[in-house]
Amino acid sequence: MAGPKAHNWIAGMAPYVPGKAKVEGVASPVKLSSNECVYGASPRALEAFKQSADTLLRYPEADSAELRQAIAGVYGLDAERIVCGAGSDDLLTLLIHSYAGPGDEVIYSQYGFMVYPVQTKAVGATGVPVPNKNWAADVDGILGAVTDKTKLVFIDNPNNPTGAYLPWSEIERLHAGLPEEVLLVLDAAYAECVTAADYKAGEEMVERAGNVIMTRTFSKMYALAGLRVGWGYGAPEIIDILNRVRMPFNVCLPGQPAAIAAVRDTAHLAASVAFNKEWRDALTAGLSALGLDVVESQTNFVLVGFPQEGAFDAAAANAFLSKNGYIVRALPSLPHHLRISIGTAEQNRAVIALLTEFMNGSPE
Repeated sequence: MAGPKAHNWIAGMAPYVPGKAKVEGVASPVKLSSNECVYGASPRALEAFKQSADTLLRYPEADSAELRQAIAGVYGLDAERIVCGAGSDDLLTLLIHSYAGPGDEVIYSQYGFMVYPVQTKAVGATGVPVPNKNWAADVDGILGAVTDKTKLVFIDNPNNPTGAYLPWSEIERLHAGLPEEVLLVLDAAYAECVTAADYKAGEEMVERAGNVIMTRTFSKMYALAGLRVGWGYGAPEIIDILNRVRMPFNVCLPGQPAAIAAVRDTAHLAASVAFNKEWRDALTAGLSALGLDVVESQTNFVLVGFPQEGAFDAAAANAFLSKNGYIVRALPSLPHHLRISIGTAEQNRAVIALLTEFMNGSPE
């Protein structure tokens, strides 16, 4: 029986696949596959969330005005240039749907956030993946890929799934080489994780350029992934477009006060960042000591390369970790690597111990 027919280009596309959360035969596995922040949310955010319970019958504030003001106050930004969404990937999706379509091209890194190619295909546009350079975006490669069909360039900085980043000088060079009609999207989902001195998320570029938007999220170091709250900072014309196409009430009612409390609790964020750096460094050192190729990370995860041949490859390591109750992220695009989120101190030590056992023994 014939039914409604979707666009031809959607029928054959693969959906976004999230990190695994379960292991068969393991009652309570340790989930280190989704880059969640195990340090936890601010106690103030948790209290604000609880206090919202009595108002759940109400719609949330339609334009997240109070949340935008809180973000602007903490970061020293113009609240009118801020738009909020159901996670930053909500805004990334809206940008692609607003600025690209059939016949257009969207540029992103070969190893980058999978929402870019998924949503590019969803609108019938052509994705242009550019090989990474030193695991981060390749500025020269991207500039060389720009054509008169290019509508958007996505830079996830730091990069997901590699953890590498571009210094601000490279972002400046990229923007200087782009045509004014091409929209540069600085996806700074992991900005709060970064401790490198030469990194900037993009606020200052937004304030002087009409073709730039920076996106951020409360899902990572603010530890509010379950509430789905993100925000973008862009030129007024870009924010106007997003406000025209976004769903009303797109940030849930408990998410708004929780995010307000979280962004204002700068001491808790600082402690979370310090914890993340401590164990990011420790995990990198511990796994590197095993002879594994760990990409230098500025995020809350590490990308670990395993031998490409023999019994101790990434697939075998993943199976060994899963058997022992630890879920990490296997990546089809990087079959010789595993992405491991930073866990608690106990969990990080256990990962090092398990992989030590794996590399020094039998994968059986």
